[in-house]
Amino acid sequence: MSSSPTAAPVDPHHERRWLILGILGIAQLMVILDATIVNIALPSAQGDLGFDDENRQWVITAYALAFGSLLLLGGKIGDLVGRKHIFIIGLVGFAVASALGGAAGSFGVLVVARALQGVFGALLAPAALSLLTTTFTDPVERNKAFGVFGAIAGVGGGVGLLLGGVLTEYLSWRWCLYVNLFFAIPAAIGAFTVLHGGTQHGAGQRPKLDIPGTVAVTGGLFALVYGFSNSETNGWGDSITIISLALAVILLVAFVVIEQRVKNPLLPMRVVLDRNRGGSYLAFGIVSTGMFGVFLFLTYYLQRTLGYSPVETGLAFLAMNFAIMASIGVCSQVLLPRFGPRPLVSGGMALAAVAMAIFAQLETSSNYVTGVLPGLIVMGLGMGGVFSAAMASATLGVDPKDAGVASAMVNTTQQVGGSIGTALLSTLFASAVTSYATDNAGRLQGAQLAGEAAMHGYVTAFWIAAGILAFGALVTGLLLRPGAVPVGDPDAAPVMAH
Repeated sequence: MSSSPTAAPVDPHHERRWLILGILGIAQLMVILDATIVNIALPSAQGDLGFDDENRQWVITAYALAFGSLLLLGGKIGDLVGRKHIFIIGLVGFAVASALGGAAGSFGVLVVARALQGVFGALLAPAALSLLTTTFTDPVERNKAFGVFGAIAGVGGGVGLLLGGVLTEYLSWRWCLYVNLFFAIPAAIGAFTVLHGGTQHGAGQRPKLDIPGTVAVTGGLFALVYGFSNSETNGWGDSITIISLALAVILLVAFVVIEQRVKNPLLPMRVVLDRNRGGSYLAFGIVSTGMFGVFLFLTYYLQRTLGYSPVETGLAFLAMNFAIMASIGVCSQVLLPRFGPRPLVSGGMALAAVAMAIFAQLETSSNYVTGVLPGLIVMGLGMGGVFSAAMASATLGVDPKDAGVASAMVNTTQQVGGSIGTALLSTLFASAVTSYATDNAGRLQGAQLAGEAAMHGYVTAFWIAAGILAFGALVTGLLLRPGAVPVGDPDAAPVMAH
């Protein structure tokens, strides 16, 4: 009603909102690509520092544990202390941790640096998204801004593969960590210059941190990520895996109970019980679980079966990146305002499932143009719909004081989904390879047996991923509300902070 004309003049970010989007986009790209860029660098780092295969996973797991378990706390700290300050602290800390990792002379230092990256990433990521949420309140501009942010989330993994390949091949694996300084430092300077400080609470009104809830959810998410990571190397029947996953269930159930009883909950249930927001969080989790099959197993297929170099592998994924960007442009500006998130999220997941089914048709003799490229394009078109709609809906209508934890839920579901996908698909892949090799040892032998067994493993993983994404299409289709959010709806955009 009359709130729009009065809100604009007091919004300190209004005039610089597109510049702020650029700064936040740089930070988002750094966090997203860091997941895949280090994967590319890992074999070279292992050869340089001399750690064994059993310990190799900790370079990835240390980051995932710290990042995944601390995201909700990081989002809440931003709500309480002020997002500008937490955003800058996150950027500077991430840069320092990256420099430490790049200069690491031992395996232990590298793992510590990766854990510190996760800690500061858990401050940085939700602060960035919550700043975006409270900066763009006009529905049309909001869709454009979240379209850009969603595009970065969608293409960041592919950019990491390409950039990691180039840096590893032509410079050193260490530059896969040093490169973060070229993102973090300019973004921190820009944030210090253009962002305004302040919190969302008046004097004497700042709520206290929910300590019991924080302990429960941090411990629960840590146990969950650790349990799935341990299952990848030691199996689902390993006692540590079982204990970790059981403890995760207990602590996360306790967290939900605590949040319904405390005065100032870490994650107010109103944030996740909204159908569109809850459906968007679920979409991110399921997509991250299924998408792992693309980045991991298709990378293996391109390099080990088709003989691509790391740079060629990164270039091969560009088709998906271009498809994501094209799809997001149409979805965020044309389709989302007209049809709402349900057909874009559910339909996008269905397209992604089709893409996985296409990949499941690959053979050792397939080629890129007819075998891989069609699936990448279909995957990109589907992911564009999911990222554009889910990213915008995940924080739509959230009270400004809850924007940090609502934003943190996006990253949390992505991280947990990725951890589940890593463990589940890797385990099923290994089982399929072993089974095929055993059953065909008399018919095939040597390199041919190894190649066909690996191919069978890839195809199995792709089919499982297709099933996961198809399930996601069904569930989100039922959960998300039909139709677009009316522009006049009071929840169409977050109310600006004072």
